[in-house]
Amino acid sequence: MSARHTFTQTLSYFKDKRLLTIFFFGVASGFPWVMIGSAMTGWLKDDGLSRSSIGLFGLIFVAYSINFLWSPLADRVKIAFITQRIGLRRSWILVTQTIIVVTAFQLSLLDASLQLSAMAALGLIIALSGATQDIAIDAYRIDSLSGKDNNIMAAGSAMATAGWWTGYAGLGSIPFILVSQPNWQWSEVYLVLSMIMAVLMITVFVVPEPKSTRDVTLNAIEKNYLSVLPHFGARSITILVILPIIFVSIIYANIGYPGWPHELISANYQFTVITVFVATLLVLFSQQLSRLNRYINQHDGPKIQRSNSNLEKLVAWLLTTLVAPIQEFFDRNGTRLAISILMFIFLFKLGEAYLGRMSIVFYREVGFSNEDIAYYSKMIHWATTIVFSLIGSVFTIHYGILKGLFIGGIAMSASNLLFSVMAIVGPNKLLFACTVFVDGFTSAWGSVAFVALLSVLCNKSFTASQYALMASLGTFGRVMLGSYSGIIVDWLDGNWALFFVLTSVMVIPSLLFLYSIRKPLNALIEQQSN
Repeated sequence: MSARHTFTQTLSYFKDKRLLTIFFFGVASGFPWVMIGSAMTGWLKDDGLSRSSIGLFGLIFVAYSINFLWSPLADRVKIAFITQRIGLRRSWILVTQTIIVVTAFQLSLLDASLQLSAMAALGLIIALSGATQDIAIDAYRIDSLSGKDNNIMAAGSAMATAGWWTGYAGLGSIPFILVSQPNWQWSEVYLVLSMIMAVLMITVFVVPEPKSTRDVTLNAIEKNYLSVLPHFGARSITILVILPIIFVSIIYANIGYPGWPHELISANYQFTVITVFVATLLVLFSQQLSRLNRYINQHDGPKIQRSNSNLEKLVAWLLTTLVAPIQEFFDRNGTRLAISILMFIFLFKLGEAYLGRMSIVFYREVGFSNEDIAYYSKMIHWATTIVFSLIGSVFTIHYGILKGLFIGGIAMSASNLLFSVMAIVGPNKLLFACTVFVDGFTSAWGSVAFVALLSVLCNKSFTASQYALMASLGTFGRVMLGSYSGIIVDWLDGNWALFFVLTSVMVIPSLLFLYSIRKPLNALIEQQSN
């Protein structure tokens, strides 16, 4: 992807009709964030909840950071007759979108001040469904655009980014416009949001299912496991016991360590204890997996055929579904580079996370109305993102992914300082418009290169699993840590100017980390393009 293209060659990628499908699926992917993000924040703020409560309410977004835990199912599990009729990817998209529509309608029947627990539960359902929808939509995009020329991935990431921001910011302006009108309540707004999501479902009925040889590859892997399981014995069961314990530990940490034994271990050591525990399990898991792989390699060749037991068949299916995607990612990239890639992904958008979670609260406290937020924050941001997503993708195709990431990261860091200026100046609409414009430009530019990188790094046999693994790490930083943004603002006594300076500084470590791995990462991108 580092090969230079002429301007005409670069633009030719956008003639592909598949990109229109990617755009509309991007809209559907971004829209659930309106329901559980900006709209819900506005609803809770209008009902008098504190900044800290609103920030912690955002923990329902944890579903997006841990969706890699169930993403392998989207590569293998067929949803009864629906998959038979419309295909694997489209069936998962259809089911998740249906759940979102029904749940949003249920939210429209609630009173936030009296039914906060029910509101949180329904928000969690939307988050889980939206996170699962993202798995299927991202896999659909990569499967559809896979080919010899990976430059199309940059164009696809631009359309996905433009679509996502159209759903989140473009359509996200609707609830604020409606609620600023006389006699409109937030509950009624959610009825409209439910109807919009129902309209977005049309796409899944009119697009084709991408072609794939995934089943052949996965069946071959499963057959290989079946051939050695009778000889490997109970050690294969150990692998499958360790894996869910790791998953449960990650979920436990993400939801705030409920039931922590404070009388035995101080809450100050929660993160450290869980981290050491998970790291120990990961070492044990990798050791057992290495032994299984060595056994498979040592016994590669004609094997005595016999019928496998139902338990062996289940173990082989689980190994193929849950373990093989992770194993392939680390085997292909090498353990050191694989971990380095995951660390960069985690750090890249950390500063944006803290800014984004508190942006609506900041706008309201500075003195902007719901209508101002709709027209300036949503509409300008939306238009800017679409334009600069396309420009960013042209740059990425012409110069390469890594340069796109460096420029996007530096620009994101610098743009956060404009929010500090706005906090000092006050509710100046011209400054508001300029700040939103610059923020939209930098976010779009960085996101295009970021999504293109993740897409190229996926093995096409494990698209859903591996993309979700990488993307969820980025979302983890944006969601889990970003949920404490309100607490940080309170700790700073509402000093928004200093808060945004801190978010600017948070981007720097990821850029230093990217620079340190630029050579092996670029070599990997080149290899994937050949």
